[in-house]
Amino acid sequence: MHRAVSLLCDALLVVVFAALGNRAHDSGLAPLDIFATAWPFLVGLLLGWLVTASWSRPHQIWPAGLLIVVVTLAAGMVLRYFFTPGGVQLSFVLVATATLATFLLGRRLIGLLLTRK
Repeated sequence: MHRAVSLLCDALLVVVFAALGNRAHDSGLAPLDIFATAWPFLVGLLLGWLVTASWSRPHQIWPAGLLIVVVTLAAGMVLRYFFTPGGVQLSFVLVATATLATFLLGRRLIGLLLTRK
């Protein structure tokens, strides 16, 4: 059960990332607007979970957590570039990297701390 909750938390954090970006750029906060921004990164997140088999260790920071961040970003940027009108300017890549790394690795750190108690 905690594995599904961990994946759901990761997905929710990706959606929060998209909502914050939409808010900052006045891109709309309707659910479809947020989904239009989030879907490439949600696909990347799922791919990252598959590549790392994170369901067996959902709170692992190294190497699984870091790989999930990398795969989420890489796949998200490629999908965004080819399938959405959004751009992949260097500034966006840097902000996305910092935000998603903080969110996804921070969630794992919190998960580790909670499961140790």
